[in-house]
Amino acid sequence: MAAISAAVVTAAESTEPKGMDLLVPASYDLLWSAVVLLIIAIPFFRYALPALNKVLDERTAKIEGGLAKAEKAQAEAAAARDEYNQQLAEARAEAARIREDARVEGGQIVSELRGKAQDEAARITETAKRQIEAERQQAAVQLRTDVGTLATQLASKIVGESLEDEARRSRVVDRFLDELEASTAGQGK
Repeated sequence: MAAISAAVVTAAESTEPKGMDLLVPASYDLLWSAVVLLIIAIPFFRYALPALNKVLDERTAKIEGGLAKAEKAQAEAAAARDEYNQQLAEARAEAARIREDARVEGGQIVSELRGKAQDEAARITETAKRQIEAERQQAAVQLRTDVGTLATQLASKIVGESLEDEARRSRVVDRFLDELEASTAGQGK
């Protein structure tokens, strides 16, 4: 047994790699690794890689199409925004014009109503003046009649004769009233 263990130790010492041999694998390991790599690589490059490239190309096309659609939508949105801003500016200008027209029209209506009110006030004032003048004349006639009757009665009592004659009574009343007006006018000055 001692011989076997010495042989194992000698074999172990002789097969143990040293230096650079530690990093470089044995040639049979390289050969079998290359065979396995070829068995895996050939189907991968022949079948899997083209399918993977096809999927990636399709996704790239979809992304580029999506980007083109997004750019187109963004351009349409910008055009719609510009059109909206233009319409908004036109609407604001139209609103300002309508407000100005309404203000001018309101001023005209106020002027017309003010003129109509002044005309109506003048008409009412004129009617009132005419009515007052008519009532004053009616009162003056009534007063003249009443004063004439009283003056006649008074004169009849003073003179002692009857002034039943209409012409005489009319002359006496007119003379009395003229004197009364003259004395009133003299006192007013």
